[in-house]
Amino acid sequence: MRRRQFIHCSGLLCCTVAPLAWAGSQTQEVLSDAVWGALRQAIGNAAPPVPVLTSEHEKQQFSQWKTKASGQLAKWLADAQDRQELLQTLWYEARRAQLPLSLVLGLIEVESAFRKYAISSAGARGLMQVMPFWANSIGDGNVSALFQLQTQLRFGCVILRHMIERESGDLFLALGRYNGSRGQAAYPQAVLAAQKRWLQSTD
Repeated sequence: MRRRQFIHCSGLLCCTVAPLAWAGSQTQEVLSDAVWGALRQAIGNAAPPVPVLTSEHEKQQFSQWKTKASGQLAKWLADAQDRQELLQTLWYEARRAQLPLSLVLGLIEVESAFRKYAISSAGARGLMQVMPFWANSIGDGNVSALFQLQTQLRFGCVILRHMIERESGDLFLALGRYNGSRGQAAYPQAVLAAQKRWLQSTD
């Protein structure tokens, strides 16, 4: 079986955002063809991010969550329309990847401080600080598309789900792998602390 090799590194916070940088040293990953194919399929079929809400209860839950989350997000994004677009897309993509909404929000807070066009010194891009090699490895090679909201969240959520599966559900190790600092505590602790704040304010 052929294997595809790539280098994984993610998420330095840009120096204009904060003096701290969360990325560790780059680590080499190997993807089997089966995993490569599954990841490629997972980032495809980018339908419009419209939540599927089948009952009045689900609609009410979504509306309440979006209102609470928008209130907390206001300190990061001043424009209400930008907040609504981000939250609706995040709801769609996080649910699609079977990730907690609070986890994705916490990761974005730590990685980019909700700056859509953030670029780290390592070249990671966007809200979830996706490295350009992912676009070449499992996407169509269009690195600039990583600044498009749904594409960025689709890649970030699919990659995080992959890391969780690689670590057999161990979120601490999966976050470290996502960030390129597997086994070190600072980054997972920061994301989990941010997740807790989002969970407390939006549950």
